[in-house]
Amino acid sequence: MHRWQKEDWITNSANTSEQLLWRAVEAQHLNATMRLVDTLDEQFLLEQMLEANKPPLPPAAVGHHYLLSTPFRYASPYPSRFRAAHEPGVWYGAFDRQTACTEVGYWRWRFFMDSESLNTGELQTEHSLFQAKVTGRCIDLNSAPWNLLAKQWQDPNSYTLCQALAADCRPHNIEWIAYTSSRQPQGLCAAVLAPHALKINKTLNIETWHCRITRSSVIFRHFKEGFSFEPIQR
Repeated sequence: MHRWQKEDWITNSANTSEQLLWRAVEAQHLNATMRLVDTLDEQFLLEQMLEANKPPLPPAAVGHHYLLSTPFRYASPYPSRFRAAHEPGVWYGAFDRQTACTEVGYWRWRFFMDSESLNTGELQTEHSLFQAKVTGRCIDLNSAPWNLLAKQWQDPNSYTLCQALAADCRPHNIEWIAYTSSRQPQGLCAAVLAPHALKINKTLNIETWHCRITRSSVIFRHFKEGFSFEPIQR
């Protein structure tokens, strides 16, 4: 896609939109610190000490709940679909719980398969699912004219063009990008570029989902709910 065309598409297709999003994070942080202390007061002090040694938040993320601000804190050396290595953080969410779980489950499965000491057995993890609302200027890669290039946005292996698009979106004040998951058929996702576009409910409802990973399957369970998928090595 020529640069002039991409910028023209961004300008003409952007609109203000809002969406409730699900995000899945590993539920290990609080458990890890709790094992080091004897009381809740001691855990609070430990959390404060850990917080003081983390990189500072960007100004737009200050005051946000940590579940919203954490992805913007770190300039990771590991790239993601809409963020090149060492570039500003991106908050990823999904339109439904199954897609959120499938996205995180796929990468835990990749870690499992790459670990020789693990991949002959199984890996069990616990994840917290929560909802947040994004409101702001958005481009939807599932709509025209972007859907003409659906294959490149959903490429399971190469993120170069998606990263370039996100970089071009920032100067145009695009706050989030809607796109189709490459791991969950028909699943819809969002990449939030601006911390101020996110808001969490005052009453935070966190669901705990258990994940069991083997070489051939990923299974998620939450009380009587559950689903599974067979990941494909890409």
